Amino acid sequence: MAILEYSKKIDKILIKDNRYKKEAYIFVLSALNHTVARLPKHRHIIGRELLEGMREFALEQFGPLTLEVFEYWGIKVTEDIGEIVFNLVDQGLLSKTESDSKNDFKNIFDFRDVFKKDFKFVL
Repeated sequence: MAILEYSKKIDKILIKDNRYKKEAYIFVLSALNHTVARLPKHRHIIGRELLEGMREFALEQFGPLTLEVFEYWGIKVTEDIGEIVFNLVDQGLLSKTESDSKNDFKNIFDFRDVFKKDFKFVL
């Protein structure tokens, strides 16, 4: 699917659900690609795996400003990532299995802990 197609589908999501900025959707898609690319073999990943990969990718991209970036995009808790994922599923941009649910993203970790308290500067 072309980038323009993805963009148009995300715009459709934003008409129905404007809780998150467009950049949040683009980031989640990028974090998914980052996570899957690190697997030894391409396969479906579960919510927790996506969140762990997203955490790593976010710190690589935004460093100690990750929490502020997420808050600007409307992402405050891990459940918000689940909402974004399932909005993308509803638009046909991602797929899910029968066992996947929004609950897979519930209370996995606290963003303040993983993006602020645990952040370590590397020189």
